Amino acid sequence: MINLVVITHGEFGAYLVEAAEGIVGPQNGGVRCVGISPRMTVAEVRGRVESALSDLEKADGVVVLTDMPGGTPCNVAIPLCKDRPRVAVISGVNLYMLVTAFNNRSSAGLEDLTEKILSAGRRAVADVKGAFLGKR
Repeated sequence: MINLVVITHGEFGAYLVEAAEGIVGPQNGGVRCVGISPRMTVAEVRGRVESALSDLEKADGVVVLTDMPGGTPCNVAIPLCKDRPRVAVISGVNLYMLVTAFNNRSSAGLEDLTEKILSAGRRAVADVKGAFLGKR
């Protein structure tokens, strides 16, 4: 089973996990949220992410999902994960990506799950009105 760490500004990640579990069901472990606040130092953020990674790294792999490229969650995760070959880091997390991760984390390997999550993220960003009206 692939474990997941969701790192976001504020409680965005916790709300995404709650919504995704409402769609696909409880995950019963292997999922951690790290919410950061402007009141936290970078060292505090790093410590919380390191703790989540250490706790969840014992699985078949870990996918770290951050809210946006270049933000503190992503910038803290990258150096902590660079020497961990069984950890992927994906930025731009959305609900569809998390639902996809939950649905596939017990059956897919790390590389396959990473690609499924990335593909879901690309599909989730769409001009749906234009598509339905035949303008795109």
